[in-house]
Amino acid sequence: MIIFCYAIFFYPDKIIDPVNNVPANPLVTPTHIVPEWYFSPFYAILRSIPNKLGGVITLALALIVLFLLPFITNNIFKGSFFEISKTILF
Repeated sequence: MIIFCYAIFFYPDKIIDPVNNVPANPLVTPTHIVPEWYFSPFYAILRSIPNKLGGVITLALALIVLFLLPFITNNIFKGSFFEISKTILF
């Protein structure tokens, strides 16, 4: 345990990533940081629009479209399963 504590406290760069010891700069985002896969489309929307307000508005519109998508009723999107379930349930 003493050897382990000695290694952790006196040689942390040998065990952990040395990038973690770089002082933080709030004005610069590191290039190796990427969002999780489920946030990638929204991250792409924010990065593609240079205006911050425009990016936030576009992101809000994208979320509104996702919430309204189940309520869009058009015969093009309906398959045979929809007709079968409609006759069984109603």
